[in-house]
Amino acid sequence: MKKKTKTQAVAVQRDLYAAVDLHGDNGFYCVINGKDHRVLQQRLPNDLKTVLAALEPYRQRLAKGIAVESTFNWYWLADGLQAAGYQVQLVNTTAVQTYSGLKNSNDKTDAFWLAHLQRLGILPTGYIYPREQRGARDLLRRRMLLVQQRTAHLLSFKSLVERETGQSISSNKVKTLEPESVEELLEGSEVVLMGQTNVRMIKFLNQQVRVLERAAEAKLKVLPEYERLGQIPGLGRILNLVIMLETGPIERFATAGNYVSYCRAVQAEKLSNERKKGENNRKCGNQYLSWAWMETAIFAIRYSPEIKRWYQRKLRRCGNLSVLALKAVAAKLAKAGYYMLKKKEAFRMEQVFG
Repeated sequence: MKKKTKTQAVAVQRDLYAAVDLHGDNGFYCVINGKDHRVLQQRLPNDLKTVLAALEPYRQRLAKGIAVESTFNWYWLADGLQAAGYQVQLVNTTAVQTYSGLKNSNDKTDAFWLAHLQRLGILPTGYIYPREQRGARDLLRRRMLLVQQRTAHLLSFKSLVERETGQSISSNKVKTLEPESVEELLEGSEVVLMGQTNVRMIKFLNQQVRVLERAAEAKLKVLPEYERLGQIPGLGRILNLVIMLETGPIERFATAGNYVSYCRAVQAEKLSNERKKGENNRKCGNQYLSWAWMETAIFAIRYSPEIKRWYQRKLRRCGNLSVLALKAVAAKLAKAGYYMLKKKEAFRMEQVFG
C-alpha cells in the first residue's frame, strides 16, 4: 500500500502596492506593504528592461498591479508592463486629491501617495485604450491637428486681405486660390509673399489631411452600433470614426451625463445662492471628443433647419454668445449619441430639439 504524501500549497500573499511617478526621462518607483511601510523606493531611467528587473522580486505579491500616471509618455511603460504580465492601473491625475497636510512634496511623496490610495482602494483610474486600436485613434488625432493648422492659415490669409484692402474674402474662395493668383488681390512684394505662404500651406495641409483620412478609412470600419450615429445631421464618416475611437465601449459611461461631461459639453461652474463662485476643471475630459461634437454641431446647424432654429433661440437667450449656444447644441447631440449607442435607438429630432 502506497503512502500518501501530503503537499502543502503555500498561497502567495498579495500584500504589496506599487506606483510610479513618471517623467520624460525617468520615473520614481515605489512599493509599500499593507501598513504603508516602504519596501522599494528607487528612481529608474525610462528603460523597460531596467524597470522590469527592479520590479521582478515583488511581482507575485502585488495586490493590484502597478499604478502608472497618465502622463504624455505612458504608452511604452503601460504596454511593456502588460506584455510582461503585470496588471496596470492608469491614474487619472486630474482627479487625484493631494493630501492637504503635506508641506513639501516631490517625486517620492507623489509616488507613495498614489500607492497609498491604491492600497485604500480609492485611486482614481482611467481607461487604458487597447493597443491594437490606439494607432488609428492617434492617426485621427494628428489629422485634427493638421485641420486646426489649416484653419489658422485660412484665417490668417483672410485677416491679411481685410487689413491690406479693407475688403473681406470668403473661406470658400480662399480654398480655391492658387499662389500665383494672390498678386491679383494684394500689393507689395512682402504682403504678396505672406499671402502666398498661407495659400501654399493650406494646399499642403489639404493634401496631408487627405492622406491621413485615406489611411484611417483603409484600416478602420465604422462599427454597426456607430453606423447608427450617421442619422445625426452633420455627422460625416470621418467625425464618426473620431467619435467611435475616442468613445470606445459606451458601457464605461454609467449615464448620459457622464458621457456629456467627458465630452466637455457641460458648464464647469460653482454656484452658491444662484451666484457664480468660481469654475471647476473645464479641461477635465476628452478634448478630441469635444472637438468632434462641436464640429458636428456646426454642420448640423448648417444642414438642419430644425437644429438651426433651436440654435437661434438659444443664441438669443445666451445674449448672442455663439460659443455657449454652439456648445449647447453639441451637448444635445452628444447626449442623443449616447442613447443611440446605449439603447440602440434611432435619432429622433422631436425628442432632441423639440
